[in-house]
Amino acid sequence: MIEAATGRGSIVRTSVPGLSLSWITSPLPPTSYLYGPSLCVCVRGAKRIDLGGRTFVHPANRILLTAIEMPTIITIEAAAPDDPYIGLQVDLNLEIARQVIAEIELNHIETPHEDACMAIDELTEPLLDAVVRLVRLVESPRDIPVLSGLIQREILYRIAAGPNGERLRQIVRLGSPSHRIAKAIAWLRDHYTEKLRIEQLSDQAGMGISTLHRHFQQLTTMSPIQYQKHLRLHEARRLLLSEGVDAATAAIRVGYESVSQFNREYRRLFGEPPMRDIKGLKLGRAA
Repeated sequence: MIEAATGRGSIVRTSVPGLSLSWITSPLPPTSYLYGPSLCVCVRGAKRIDLGGRTFVHPANRILLTAIEMPTIITIEAAAPDDPYIGLQVDLNLEIARQVIAEIELNHIETPHEDACMAIDELTEPLLDAVVRLVRLVESPRDIPVLSGLIQREILYRIAAGPNGERLRQIVRLGSPSHRIAKAIAWLRDHYTEKLRIEQLSDQAGMGISTLHRHFQQLTTMSPIQYQKHLRLHEARRLLLSEGVDAATAAIRVGYESVSQFNREYRRLFGEPPMRDIKGLKLGRAA
């Protein structure tokens, strides 16, 4: 089904709301990617996800669950026309997740993991069945308005009731520390170009400053300042690559006051100075 929908060589945002399909036939160099709350299934091949100071490897027949917006770098080291990387992503609606969790009355909240915002887990048969039915809707456009919401609701239920469902439950449960950090992250995402004042961020989260730092680090593997820096640098990379601006313009547009500081931090994150990095990415795309 993915082969038919992608034409064996592309990434497709399908007509099913929130469903993307991938059929990649060449290695993907380190690429900026902002994961939102989502479920990813690796059907064939593997990809690497670098998140702050941690690395996740997402192999075939496993799921990647992300419950908060996270700036990452993804890499696919092996892919070819006769051995492609095949995968899919389902965006998760956290408001519907909150309704589902309330209905099944999952009141026990486990202790958060250090990698609570992202997890690699097994693909259970019930979850696989629901995902397959969602993908099959691509071939039945008339059924999408009626069935896609029902199947996505079932997917949320399978995740919430599954072995790693505590990650999702922590984020959506009103008043929990993870939910408060999610609010802070949403605020950072909307104001990442502004100078960060920790006091203002702690007010958004309804937490003391030390509590905010502790839970933020536990959930995202980064401090709030590091998270903002990653947002800025990933957006700058997108501007450099997609809009053709120069490094100084990109730095100013994402909130840097010092271009030299921007160049240093860009190189530290992506391994090359801005224009050399973009030149390499364009050469890779052309190849």
